Amino acid sequence: MAAYERDHPTWCPGCGDFGVLKALQKALANLRIAPYETVLVSGIGCSGKITTYFGGYGLHTTHGRTLPAATGIKMANRALTVIAAGGDGDGYGIGVGHLIHACRRNIDVTYIVMDNGVYGNTKGQTAPTSPLGFASSSTPYGSIDVPIAPLALAVASGATYVAQAVSSQVDLLAGLVEGGIKHPGFSLINVFSPCVTYDKARTYRWWKDHIRLAEDIGHDPHDFTQAVALLNREDLQPVGLIFQKDSPPLFERLPQFPVSPLVSLPPIAEDPYRVFSRYFEPYPAYTQ
Repeated sequence: MAAYERDHPTWCPGCGDFGVLKALQKALANLRIAPYETVLVSGIGCSGKITTYFGGYGLHTTHGRTLPAATGIKMANRALTVIAAGGDGDGYGIGVGHLIHACRRNIDVTYIVMDNGVYGNTKGQTAPTSPLGFASSSTPYGSIDVPIAPLALAVASGATYVAQAVSSQVDLLAGLVEGGIKHPGFSLINVFSPCVTYDKARTYRWWKDHIRLAEDIGHDPHDFTQAVALLNREDLQPVGLIFQKDSPPLFERLPQFPVSPLVSLPPIAEDPYRVFSRYFEPYPAYTQ
């Protein structure tokens, strides 16, 4: 795992994102994927700092644009293992539209969302997954918005691998990340990552009391109806593999793409005047 380690993280002591980083490093080490074969793309917020602490290639993108950047990298070089990482504000707020289309396109990217339920990097405002009534600096009298249900949204949008864990469950999370990377298609792994600074209610102990391992309650992750029903239960938060199905990834539906990665193809010299000649014909002065 040392090959995937870099700078010492500067997250708040006790931040759930430490566990996510450790699980990601463990998963890649178990799969024996070299750091130079891996690209980690992150967004804005506390979670976005993960690229700084990861010992592979990294790209820190703008707010909410993690998945478009990851998609472009994967389309240019399919030989790379491309992982996107972000927070709930980044992925389920401004970036939620990209999530929906990544699910339906089934691009071969693994998306890890560190869901802490707050905008921790900007002093703890209410976020898309904050519970109803959550008091914060932006909602001092409690949030009036119903929280988004990201996994239900992903399943409904066509995601082919959906999983969930708490960041303290490093071994479980590492296994889910491994499964997501090996899965041929888009995978979403939601991680409850407690914010020890701005959320004093949903602590590690609180999550321990409110989660259930999906397989322990007889859940079949290959049954769409069961997955939808499980994600709509209000008495527990399921962890583990929630849903998985076989479906052709994006590249198998793009016959115009060659088998080799685009990045390995030789450049083709082209005369722009020949390509755009029909546009220049009415304006002969521009073709001189």
